[in-house]
Amino acid sequence: MPRLQAGQPAPGFTLSDALGNEVSLSDFSGTKLIIFFYPAAMTPGCTKEACDFRDSLAPLRAAGYHVIGISPDSAAKLARFAERDHLTYPLLSDPDRDVLTAYGAYGEKKLYGKVVTGVIRSTIVLDEHGIVTLARYNVRATGHVASLAKALGITLG
Repeated sequence: MPRLQAGQPAPGFTLSDALGNEVSLSDFSGTKLIIFFYPAAMTPGCTKEACDFRDSLAPLRAAGYHVIGISPDSAAKLARFAERDHLTYPLLSDPDRDVLTAYGAYGEKKLYGKVVTGVIRSTIVLDEHGIVTLARYNVRATGHVASLAKALGITLG
């Protein structure tokens, strides 16, 4: 699946959150949204990225952004991840990888010099109308939130 570009409408979706509740893209209509796609809950890089979003949530929310994370993990694993790391934003389960694929966050990538198929760590930013304003692929877990905030003109505390 091709990667999303600024100016494109974001593909709609409905996924289960860590508590088993359905969450849809349309639930965020009228608000700006940061969606980050990550390979696996409770791994070192994904934990670092998720905690960076948690620690930056106040300035992101003050700038009008909501944050959600999406991975192929089960809702039960996401619930453990959220509880363990005190994550206070929705984590959504995409076990079939349909949403990951639609957003260009699943496919071939290089891992330790080998080409593999898997989740591509990515972040997509949407405006109030569900239009992509920023799409970043193959991001690094460490420092990504700070780089994203800078690109969005947000000062992190």
